[in-house]
Amino acid sequence: MLSSPRPLQRSQSLREQTYQVLRSAILSGELLAGSRLIETQIAEKLQVSRTPIREALQQLQQEQLVVVDENGNLRVISFSTADAKYLYRCRLVLEQESVAEACNNPNLEQLAKIEMAIQQAEKATEQQPNQLTSYQLLHIDYQFHRAIAECSGNPWLALLLDQLFDKMALLRMQTVQQNLKVLDICSEHRYIYEAIAQSDSEYALAAIRKHLLSSQTRVIREIEQLQSQQT
Repeated sequence: MLSSPRPLQRSQSLREQTYQVLRSAILSGELLAGSRLIETQIAEKLQVSRTPIREALQQLQQEQLVVVDENGNLRVISFSTADAKYLYRCRLVLEQESVAEACNNPNLEQLAKIEMAIQQAEKATEQQPNQLTSYQLLHIDYQFHRAIAECSGNPWLALLLDQLFDKMALLRMQTVQQNLKVLDICSEHRYIYEAIAQSDSEYALAAIRKHLLSSQTRVIREIEQLQSQQT
């Protein structure tokens, strides 16, 4: 459950605030995959009535971050190896398009943003590798891929990737909490960036494909290990 009471401010919609708090707790791993969500407990922690909580949970269900189990209980979604394969397959299609368009539409400002994301990741992992949380690592990774999507010049592509990244964040949070090495990003990111900077679409596509398939392999291996520990 939520780690500590968080009374909400009354100046904004309670439903929206409740939704944002719960969404953040899910994506950051504070609410673990498979965790049961009980309205009365959440109401006590957030010090609000059950109505905005129920509305927020309904919105999270629509986004498929929360699901109903076989007993009718609400839980944070938990991904299987099959889910991982499906999500990575979708991501591969979208990100290959993102990289190809970025190569065809070189933009110095956007290229600088991509490189900055890599430099921030390198600096963070070199100077404080043991101090970064899994959520921070995932956010660093997201910034890189989001910058490429923006460089593609296709706003709809960026929007679709944003929606997919929520699910990817949950999937990877499921695994990186046990093993931060699952998120090995810096060197792979730099290869992708260099290809985009040189407008080498063939190499860039090969690099993004290798990057995502390697990530998929690491994530699936961790899910299988977690499942074996639970049986």
